[in-house]
Amino acid sequence: MLRSWPQDVAAIKYKFHSVPAISHHHQTYKDFEMHGFQGFCSWVLLCCCCWISQAEIFTSIGQMTDLVFTEKELVQSLREYIKAEESKLAAVKSWANKLDSLTKISTSDPEGFLAHPVNAYKLMKRLNTEWSELESLVLQNPSDGFISNITAHRQYFPDEEDETGAAKALMRLQDTYQLDSEAFAQGKLPGTHSDALLTVDDCFGMGKTAYNDGDYYHSVLWMQQALRQLDAGEEAEVTKSDILDYLSYSVYQMGDLPRAIELTRRLVAIDPSHQRAGGNLRYFEVLLSKQINEQKQEFEPATEQPIQLGTYTRPKDHLPEREAYEALCRGEGVQMNEARRSRLFCRYQDGHRNPQLLLRPLMEEDEWDSPRIVRYIHFLSDQEMDRIKELAKPRLARATVRDPKTGILTTAQYRVSKSAWLEAEEDPIIARVNQRIQDVTGLTVETAELLQVANYGVGGQYEPHYDFSRKDEPDAFKRLGTGNRVATMLNYMSDVVAGGATVFPDFGASIKPRKFQINGFTRGVRSFGDPAASQKWIDFHLLTHFVYVYN
Repeated sequence: MLRSWPQDVAAIKYKFHSVPAISHHHQTYKDFEMHGFQGFCSWVLLCCCCWISQAEIFTSIGQMTDLVFTEKELVQSLREYIKAEESKLAAVKSWANKLDSLTKISTSDPEGFLAHPVNAYKLMKRLNTEWSELESLVLQNPSDGFISNITAHRQYFPDEEDETGAAKALMRLQDTYQLDSEAFAQGKLPGTHSDALLTVDDCFGMGKTAYNDGDYYHSVLWMQQALRQLDAGEEAEVTKSDILDYLSYSVYQMGDLPRAIELTRRLVAIDPSHQRAGGNLRYFEVLLSKQINEQKQEFEPATEQPIQLGTYTRPKDHLPEREAYEALCRGEGVQMNEARRSRLFCRYQDGHRNPQLLLRPLMEEDEWDSPRIVRYIHFLSDQEMDRIKELAKPRLARATVRDPKTGILTTAQYRVSKSAWLEAEEDPIIARVNQRIQDVTGLTVETAELLQVANYGVGGQYEPHYDFSRKDEPDAFKRLGTGNRVATMLNYMSDVVAGGATVFPDFGASIKPRKFQINGFTRGVRSFGDPAASQKWIDFHLLTHFVYVYN
């Protein structure tokens, strides 16, 4: 891709043609309890974060940043509590040391000690006054302030859904970028530099989340990683028998019966009283005996040799395009050869001699030839982006999609973000951005939908979708009274450390987000939001009236 401009852009594609369960169950013997990067874009739809919704925090990194400061405040409160407890304990220790010395003298000769009137007076004073003061000191509860503080913040804490959602997001990143569990646990993510590590207990929690969701593939990956780290000597609250309990059954669900037996035998060797493991082992061995022509294996007690970890293939997904779009997210399979690349250019764009752009034309850069996608450099200023985020953050709510069966807007697991909508009348900056979009595209914003801001969460993504309504959805935008959508403009309002691309699986394009840049494309194009390893803010406009074609 030709790159002679600074790193900022926008893309517009004008192409006018229409484009057209996992089930699982537990066996009788397995009776577990069931429990749970950052980039800014702008499509002339916006995304931010706030405290409007106390749940689904994981869907918005912007909202999660508030939690970082909340946790810092709680740590400070905890330190103040520790300091108060230490001060209280020091006073009690000092009092005890003083009385220890005094009582040694007084008890050696009580009558002689009390013969001195001062000693007699001080004994009365101590028992009447000073011991009462000590009692009051001991009864003081320095934790009251800390408890009050944490109680006030608890209403904003993530819940089980957030923890589960964040865990699934890590697994989504793991799949999309084909990350090894061990490297992931060591914080070795592409494009990132961090000391963030996953402990044995963290890995166990990841595996348990997958298990409870019937996702035995990821359950095996993360239980094996927990076992690997535990065997390496890492301390943990979770025990090896806990890990083997989940791992053995997950391996069985993956169809590896011999290894399920091996792991269950190891579990029984560690914990002979584990009733479910014993039942599972008998059940597994009966199944295996049928597979080997009734030649039942002898029971061989497991030894404390390192457990061999297995390798399994990721199950086929219900979404046919998943392999294609995940490859594009990794930068693989991009269909742009050198001959096509040579036809990509950079230029100044004045909106076909638009008076607004004659003195300050926009830098335009070709991203794709067919359908055409271009970027506009420095489309938004820092001041404009900050103001857009500021306006959007208090209104962020979980992004919704239209249910194809009911037509009702609902949340979906494949769209992990929060969004807000802004009107031109709310702030001069919104009106200014709208005008700039109209100037450069020639598409009126009079019939466009509101500016939408989207802020993606942990591993935020949006699976392949169409922004416009197809032939079988004639009434999708009837309520707007403006007709079908013809173009989408995306403004990237943050950089990302890794990931975050918008990919087009139908023709093999992958457009990376860059702050200050805007991309645009028209109907007939299907896009996908790549999971980002860092915060991603975008704003975008959905345009519903065509003025003239931009070539």
